[in-house]
Parts: sequence; structure tokens; C-alpha cells
Amino acid sequence: MIMKHSLKFFFTTSSGVKNFPDFVVVGMVDEVPAGYCDSISVHIFQRMSSCEWDDETGEVNGFTQFGYDGEDFIAFDLKTLTWIAPKPQAVITKHKWDRDRPNNERWNYYLTQQCPELVKRYLHYGKSSLLRTELPSVFLLQKTPSSPVSCHATGFHPHRAMMFWRKDGEELHEDVEHGEILPNHDGSFQMSVDLNLSSVTPEDWRRYDCVFHLSGAKNDIVTKLDKKVIRTNWVSPSEFPAGPVIGGVVGLLLLLAVCITGVFIWRRRDNGFSPANSSDSSSFEISEVKDAALN
Repeated sequence: MIMKHSLKFFFTTSSGVKNFPDFVVVGMVDEVPAGYCDSISVHIFQRMSSCEWDDETGEVNGFTQFGYDGEDFIAFDLKTLTWIAPKPQAVITKHKWDRDRPNNERWNYYLTQQCPELVKRYLHYGKSSLLRTELPSVFLLQKTPSSPVSCHATGFHPHRAMMFWRKDGEELHEDVEHGEILPNHDGSFQMSVDLNLSSVTPEDWRRYDCVFHLSGAKNDIVTKLDKKVIRTNWVSPSEFPAGPVIGGVVGLLLLLAVCITGVFIWRRRDNGFSPANSSDSSSFEISEVKDAALN
């Protein structure tokens, strides 16, 4: 007697139906329900794969890992070609996958050969934008003489860059604060690194410089710490233009006095208020305002 067996899947999608999932899948074997999931009660299974290729050294690297309900579940170790189980629930899967050596070799080939070749191919397709190299303009900025000196680079591409302060040719780590790489509106990038000079004497400034390194560029940009090239908006009190400002204030007060004389001045009389001649009090008010301004 010949029997026919069947495997069926039913997919249902909906939108805006109250108390009903947006997505439902039912699996049946010989018309008997064997599996079910929907957009409300289905668990989440994730996979992430990535590879990197260093165009300077030729080094390649990559990873593959799986997640379950938003948590790490199992990951591939490219060095040992085995699987790492961060959770006890994944240990059984690890042992099973470790025994499948051919599959692990396929992962190794994909991460170290196939994926990097795809990276090179896509870089070639988009080389006009992805492979463009633009060096930045570098400035030294300082808010006040007691503020840190900021080495600021803007307009560079790609974003694979680093910037640091040196003293006597050695990279500094103390009294240095690195900022994030931020995008510009034109697709280029900017970054800053601050140096606290509160404990540095003016004589030692010449021992410091700022270095900007861009991946793919032949030379670094080195900027010496020099007070003459620091850009700032701060003005010292001794340089403040007090004369012009005081003169401007006096001029405004005199203008105000003239305006006052052009307005009707009311003088009280027994039968109410009536306009008085400007000559009654204008000379006194002008001299009073002038004395106040000059004093």
C-alpha cells in the first residue's frame, strides 16, 4: 500500500487587525501541526558576519557569531577553527559544530578569502568616493590663556585617522583628552585632541607638537606648539579698546539728551497739564546728562 506524506507551511500576514499577529507561520506534517510561530511569540535568532582587510599590511580578519533573543549565543574562533559558547545552553551546539570540521573550514575560507575579495571588489566599484584620500587643515585653538590647547583637524577623508600630542618626539597620554571623529556636511570628517598646559612652562612649549596620521597617506601632518599660531577669540583687558567704547557711550547719552529736548515737556499748572517750551528746561537737562556721561 502506497502512502503519500506531506509537509506544508502556511504563511499569514495582516495589518491593523486588533489582537492578531502581523505575521503567522504554521508547519504541518501529514496534516498534523508540527510547528508554529508568529510576530508576537516567535523567538529572535540572529547572525552577524564581518571581515576586515588592511590595505597597508594585507592582514585579514573576521568573525561570525549567532545571537538568541538579543543575547550572544555562539561565536566562531578564527584562530582555532572552533566555536565559543558564552552560555551553558550553547555548549551542546558547540560540541556538535566543532565535530563538523568541513563546515568550519568553509567558514574559515569565507572569512579569510571570499569576504576580503568582496571588500576589494566593492572598493573598486566605489573608489571615486570610498578610496578618496583628503588631508585636513590643522589648527591650534585656545579659548583663554589658561584653557587647554586644542589641536583641531577638519576636512579629512577617510575617517580612519588618529591624532595625538608628542613631547620630545614621544606620544603623550597624560594631560591629553581625545575627542571623537565627527562628520562634516560635505562627507569629510573632523577631530580634536586637547593638551592641558597648566603645568608646562612657556620655555618648554617648543618641546611639544601635534601629529595627525591618516590611513593611506604617505606623510603625517606635524604642528609645532607655538603661541604665535594659536587661534583665539579672547582679548586681554589691557588690549580692550576702552577709549572708543567710552566715547560711544557718551555719544549715545548726548543723542538721548537731544531726543529728550525734542519731546514735549509738560509742566503742571493749576488747571492741569499743558505743553511747555523746550527752552524752559532743555539747557539744564543737556548739561546734567553731559556731566553724568563724563563722570
